[in-house]
Amino acid sequence: MHLWVIWLIAAAVLGVAELLTATLALGLLAVAAAVAAVTGLAGLAGPGQIGVFVVAAVAGLGLVRPLAVRHLRKPPPLRTGTAALIGRSALVLEDVSAHGGRVRIGGEEWTSRPYDETLVIPAGSTVDVIEINGATAVVYPRE
Repeated sequence: MHLWVIWLIAAAVLGVAELLTATLALGLLAVAAAVAAVTGLAGLAGPGQIGVFVVAAVAGLGLVRPLAVRHLRKPPPLRTGTAALIGRSALVLEDVSAHGGRVRIGGEEWTSRPYDETLVIPAGSTVDVIEINGATAVVYPRE
């Protein structure tokens, strides 16, 4: 059996293993094995194929994987939904206490409660939205 066939089988096995684990490392090794198989098919001898595999694997794992992992871990640039409301200011429409209240956040009315449950925030005050808990805005008065 030719060495390039072994490289091709290794590439297929590594590719399937990558699909099962989703680590990106095995996929890059599969690409390196495929590159070695192509060079073997082109007529390069065994030690040359091993060298090509090592260079391709080091390039993939050392250059491509860190860039891809950094890209995957980057937070989304835009907050949407209720996450976009956190940190915004709101106007108290009805007194906010531990038992309830209402605030206006960007034109919408929300039920609310204070972050510190001992506080009673009077109507007309300006508050900051600390978090959204279900359909209730948790707020804290502005100084």
